[in-house]
Amino acid sequence: MAVVAGAEEGRRAIDRGATILQLRAPALSAREIEAQVRELVAISYVPVLVSARCDIALACGAAGVNLPERDIPVAGARRLLGDHIVGRSVHSVGAARTAEDEGADFVIFGPVWPSPSHPDQEAQGIDALAALVRAVRLPVLAIGGIDAERARQCLATGAFGYAAITMFK
Repeated sequence: MAVVAGAEEGRRAIDRGATILQLRAPALSAREIEAQVRELVAISYVPVLVSARCDIALACGAAGVNLPERDIPVAGARRLLGDHIVGRSVHSVGAARTAEDEGADFVIFGPVWPSPSHPDQEAQGIDALAALVRAVRLPVLAIGGIDAERARQCLATGAFGYAAITMFK
């Protein structure tokens, strides 16, 4: 999964092998996010998810959302989105189990390594990723400081995949 801030980044990420796009652009207004999502959906042959905005995902025909841990419950998003994809970013086994119980399709766990996009969050480490993968049944994506070598380490824990920002730029 490539986490992108706009349609142009999304286009480049697809060219670099991204299999899912997540638009995460907290500095943009709702109208600006909507415009970027519409463009991404129009150009993308991979699923497009919107960070934290069920309304925009529905309005633009996106595949679904990824919800930050402090966002609305997964069950609430599921009621809004029906069969669309609903993911949850988590920082603990407990939060991952809650997301699983509420019907999430996947969780993103991290940061596994220090991440420039979240400098205030302490890295969880590869062992914590492995423990979380064992604790839940749904797919787990790793995030935080991911590069090609670290992606291989994440997959070796049993993680389903990884999400990255700089790796796809």
